[in-house]
Amino acid sequence: MAFRKDFLWGGACAAHQFEGAWNEGGKGISVADVMTAGDNVLKKPRRITDGVIPGEDYPNHLGVDFYHRYKDDIALLAEMGFKAFRTSIAWTRIFPNGDDEEPNEAGLKFYDSLFDECHKYGIEPVITLSHFEMPFNLAKKYNGFMDRRCIDFFVRFASVCFKRYKGKVKYWMTFNEINNQAELHQMGPHHMVQEGAVLVQEGDDIEYMMYKSAHHELVASALAVKACHEIDPDARIGCMIGMNAVYPASPKPEDVLNAQQAMHQKYYYVEVHARGHYPNHILKKFERKGYDRFILPEDEKILAEGTVDYIGFSYYMSHSTKYTERFGRSFDFSEEDYVRNEHLKVSDWGWQIDPLGLRWCLNWFWDRFEKPMMIVENGFGAYDKYTDENEYYVVDDQYRIDYLSAHIAAMKEAVEYDGVELLGYTMWAPIDIVSASTGEYDKRYGFIYVNYSNDHKGDMSRARKKSFYWYKNVIASNGEELEFKGF
Repeated sequence: MAFRKDFLWGGACAAHQFEGAWNEGGKGISVADVMTAGDNVLKKPRRITDGVIPGEDYPNHLGVDFYHRYKDDIALLAEMGFKAFRTSIAWTRIFPNGDDEEPNEAGLKFYDSLFDECHKYGIEPVITLSHFEMPFNLAKKYNGFMDRRCIDFFVRFASVCFKRYKGKVKYWMTFNEINNQAELHQMGPHHMVQEGAVLVQEGDDIEYMMYKSAHHELVASALAVKACHEIDPDARIGCMIGMNAVYPASPKPEDVLNAQQAMHQKYYYVEVHARGHYPNHILKKFERKGYDRFILPEDEKILAEGTVDYIGFSYYMSHSTKYTERFGRSFDFSEEDYVRNEHLKVSDWGWQIDPLGLRWCLNWFWDRFEKPMMIVENGFGAYDKYTDENEYYVVDDQYRIDYLSAHIAAMKEAVEYDGVELLGYTMWAPIDIVSASTGEYDKRYGFIYVNYSNDHKGDMSRARKKSFYWYKNVIASNGEELEFKGF
């Protein structure tokens, strides 16, 4: 069999997208709590408001009410045979303002109960510390990770979690998709959600702000890794990278080099996480732009001592890029250089569907770092059509089965033929949740249907989709049976 006997089959969610209860149990306001709903059909983006404003639509406030329904939801995951469940700890449940002196006991108890419920069914919690959930107070008061003091606030939060959940959580990750910010078009909502660097004034060098706040995150991550190793030597702690292969649009050497530069810009973060130092290409870029002044001498030692145990990453799509002469012969990359790959189909949200690209990415990581990996997000967002014509399921989502089975087949080939070391696969997301990018309910990923929609209609009841039964068989066969076998 291609996959190890203890392979971690499961699914992944984020606290801010499904927990709800945004102001219960002593929880503070996070940056996700001030993001309004968007709409893919109307091309309406999410907006960030200055605090919670009455009358605005904040879907993350409700999520899918997992906070009150977690026992029933975990039972459904157990019915599928889950070996692992990846979620995040909402930073503001533990430290409501981020700079509090003492943690919030009610928040700590909630995750005690959640992890106990997982272990009741033999499900291993895989926990992300910061999944686009920075306390809003830190964003406003300190400008987020632009301020080095936020390094200490994060490490305090992480250390409290390591101590409290020692023996309950074996697998940790520090920052979710830390490298998303490398694409400057995400300097709007996603930059704020991830870094909280919101006080951008006219004339500010936003690229400099991105690199500086990212550096402080990398230092915070390294310090958290070291703290985890000291507090719980049996735990394993990794990074989490948003991974999308970047191909050249043609064999033209300029296109090939442009794709290489895109990979440099997007994935230097994992080189710091895994090797403990910045690659020369990014240091030369900092030097050219005068950005190296935020790297302090003591930071180099911290990064070297805080390398991760494994690499967690998401994979949804690949990109293609064409050289446009925008940066001359320096080949500095901009996401504006992306072009449509005519060899691939796209989803309703324009995401290119490229299962073989997952094998390419697994090899890219393994060739460079030779560290164990975990695919912690991979999924297909779609407009699911509800039906009451079948006694077993309410959505015939064969398209989701086709997408996921093709990706699992590709990762199986990477393990079986290429020899990469893979710890697990937690698809995104096993239950319908609020979309991070658009704030929609109607963009559905799950095996479990949640009766709620963009127009805030529905009772939040849960029901099984066709893919629910398919994934149950995939897990039972340890990935050997990828075809739908019926009920």
